[in-house]
Amino acid sequence: MLEIRAPRRRRRLAVFRRTLLRLAVAGSTMAAAAAMSPPAAHAAPADDIRINEVVTTGSVDDSVELFNKGTAAVDISGWILKDDNNSSKFTVPSGTTLAPGGVRAFDVSGAFGLGSGDKARLYLPGGSTLVDSFTWSSHSAPSWSRCPDGTGAFGQASLTLGAPNNCGSGGGTSPQAWPGGSTVATADASDVFGPDLSGLYEEGSVLWGAQNSGRLWRLVRDGSGGWRPDTANGWTSGKTLRFPGGTGAPDSEAVTLTGAGATGGAYVASERNGDASGTSRLSVLRYDVATGTGSALTATKEWNLTAGLPAVGSNAGFEAITWVPDTALTAAGFKDESTGTAYDPGRFGAHTGGVFFLGVEGTGTVYGYVLEDGGAATRLATIGSGMAGVMELQWEPQASRLWLVCDDTCSGQHRTMRIGATGSFALAAVHARPTGMPNLNNEGFALAAADECVGGTKPVYWADDGNTGGHAIRRGSVAC
Repeated sequence: MLEIRAPRRRRRLAVFRRTLLRLAVAGSTMAAAAAMSPPAAHAAPADDIRINEVVTTGSVDDSVELFNKGTAAVDISGWILKDDNNSSKFTVPSGTTLAPGGVRAFDVSGAFGLGSGDKARLYLPGGSTLVDSFTWSSHSAPSWSRCPDGTGAFGQASLTLGAPNNCGSGGGTSPQAWPGGSTVATADASDVFGPDLSGLYEEGSVLWGAQNSGRLWRLVRDGSGGWRPDTANGWTSGKTLRFPGGTGAPDSEAVTLTGAGATGGAYVASERNGDASGTSRLSVLRYDVATGTGSALTATKEWNLTAGLPAVGSNAGFEAITWVPDTALTAAGFKDESTGTAYDPGRFGAHTGGVFFLGVEGTGTVYGYVLEDGGAATRLATIGSGMAGVMELQWEPQASRLWLVCDDTCSGQHRTMRIGATGSFALAAVHARPTGMPNLNNEGFALAAADECVGGTKPVYWADDGNTGGHAIRRGSVAC
């Protein structure tokens, strides 16, 4: 037995020695290669950054969005974006970092234009190492988006720059029929307002209207189901709006009131100063509308939120505003994204007793803010609407739902959202415009209160920015 086993031991020992020799040689080779090559640790994070969305035409300037699909933050300072021309380049600003799952959109229109047949390319600093690219043969309508984010194929989708992509046409949800009557009628006299009437808000017997030209209207009932300008206290032609200090011309896109009504002031959303129209100025302005007889209003306060939001075109900013009382939010378990816990109004100073929600035209994103009387602003919510743009927001207290409205860009689509089990606003329904409504540039929408409900429906109103046929306001109905 010993004579048989000994040769086997010697063979095993020889094999073991040969294996050690091969490992030693391989280790030397690897060490030499490591000495000649840069560490590979930086390759994996770089590979996690992907072109995620491209916009070549529409309501925002040419833009490219990047997404981090990895598990570690990546500093992308100095990275370079190009189109199909090697001499064109956009350099990512210093100090730009993408967190895991983070997105960041860049307006590249100042460096180059994205055509109908073009490409977007991403390079490491220096512009020679290609990280990712996307090529297309037709303009975005409105967006070329990866689905899922960072890993999927590109396809046509709604515009969501700076937010998760919405996969599928219109965010993947087919509109249902309008939840009210199909008939729509004009609700103003001919050629009263002209173009640019945008935001609406109904306060009982008064309809407030914001006009892009820096004008606020106080409208009263005309006796036939429509509205006319109030002729008292300087409101006959609307009142000119000014920034604090009495200067500038706010591009006033939307208006809302708080629980205090008009005595608490009117809050106007503005996307820029008309006297400096090429620069974004995403602001909420408060105006005293309960007193005074002059023809102009100077804001008593401004919350300029520009610095804390993704950049958008100067004419693609705040288009919508509404106010939701704290009591409604806490009762529904609304979650504060700044803390990750249930919203606690008590941790803020005096702030009107509610939260302002603002819609962005260029991205279709809705943001929720506590605006303190002392001037502080805290963002509590970031909501993807699933639409190319949000032109109006309205909180309907009787149904505890948030209305989001898009104009002719989305064929007049309306969406409703409610606070879900997670404490965030979630999609409740998607509705097409009434069949009796042409595909107008409706940028304003207002709902009547519950006391106007008759036979199961109540009035609603739209503001047509285009003043089609000489009329800016139309009336329809919705189920109570």
